[in-house]
Amino acid sequence: MSEGIHVAVGVLIDDTGCVLLARRQKGTHLEGYWEFPGGKVEAGESVASALARELSEELGVSIDQTLPLMTVNHDYGEKQVLLDVHRVLSWTGEPHGAEGQPIAWVSESVLDDYRVPEANAEIMKQVKLVLASF
Repeated sequence: MSEGIHVAVGVLIDDTGCVLLARRQKGTHLEGYWEFPGGKVEAGESVASALARELSEELGVSIDQTLPLMTVNHDYGEKQVLLDVHRVLSWTGEPHGAEGQPIAWVSESVLDDYRVPEANAEIMKQVKLVLASF
């Protein structure tokens, strides 16, 4: 079994109760799937720093306040991931696909229409609970 990849994941929910999803780029693992934005935690980097860096690179935003939501371990066979998921409570800037990736603000009622990687299934359950409170 190869070593796992530690990933910082951000869940951004806007004032209308829609959550941000980004589509994985062509040529990447699980291309075409939708996911919560984030990326690999580099050696010696904190999860908070990785999340801030990744959301700046991917969405062009600066995060102000986050709250740990959950962690997910998942084995894809060829790749193992540890997702360190944080709810981003506030951010500065207008999120956009800064790396050319499509993004979507998705309401709870259509969340299941978006195909997400297996590792994101547990996150989707938690996010639906959060969105149900809007």
